[in-house]
Amino acid sequence: MTQGQRTSLCVGVFFASPYLIGFLIFLLGPLLCSLYFSFTEYDIFNRPEWIGLDNFRELFEDPLFLASMWNTVVYTIFSVPLGMAAAFAMALLLNRNMKARPLFRTFFFLPSIVPMVAASVLWVWVFNSQYGYLNWALQPVYDLVNAVCGTQFQPPNWLQSPFWSKPALILMSVWGVGGTMVMYLAALQDVPAALYEAADLDGASAWRKVWHITLPMISPILFFTFVMGLIGAFQVFTQAYVMTKGGPGISTLFYCLYLFNNAFEYFRLGYASAMAWVLFAIIGALTVFVFKGSKRFVHYEGGPGE
Repeated sequence: MTQGQRTSLCVGVFFASPYLIGFLIFLLGPLLCSLYFSFTEYDIFNRPEWIGLDNFRELFEDPLFLASMWNTVVYTIFSVPLGMAAAFAMALLLNRNMKARPLFRTFFFLPSIVPMVAASVLWVWVFNSQYGYLNWALQPVYDLVNAVCGTQFQPPNWLQSPFWSKPALILMSVWGVGGTMVMYLAALQDVPAALYEAADLDGASAWRKVWHITLPMISPILFFTFVMGLIGAFQVFTQAYVMTKGGPGISTLFYCLYLFNNAFEYFRLGYASAMAWVLFAIIGALTVFVFKGSKRFVHYEGGPGE
């Protein structure tokens, strides 16, 4: 290496040093510590005691671990497709020529920038069974169902019922799809207009144009949002922590909430670290599986995108 190359390397390292120091202190260091703690019994007050794989063995015998995983899987299965469908529908609507289109786009995007804690407090009021807006808005539907079916259906106690609590949080997840909607809008505007014109000449219906042109052409961004939604849904935490604390019962005890409880309420940091690494393995395996299965469905304009 010449003197000039060494000088360039030193200058580059100097300017990159703030990131490198932050990476080592705030990311790599905690990751390695967490990996070590996962093999120990550690309560933050005493020195870690090495116990090998005991934390991981205990995980799969812990009924709350299995319940939290089940709750998270159910939330993921419903919230990710529902959020993608809602974002896609809004993007299709807002991609049309209409008056005040920028204003409508702004209104639909704004909820996605509201902090999740503030949104959760708002939705606690929306879901209130006695004076919440949701039951008030749906009261005519309840009355119609009772009149037609001869039943006495009562408005759901959304956050106080083990049956309705998960559906409530899944419904709330649609609140923040504005960012996904913007990405779909950008993708829709990149679809060549010539394809729609050719389809019109062939007499294709609106549904066939969406199915055979729009969806294949924006499939890369659909795939990206699906993967990111999957990762985000497995890490759901704030809504359950603020709105339900995992209740009623354990109906909304999601994986990350149970991890948080073990770490900062029960002070079982070794056990919580083991949970974190199991979650990392699950998300990693799912991501690899989704990538492997995407080659048949994702269309890249320049080729298969190896």
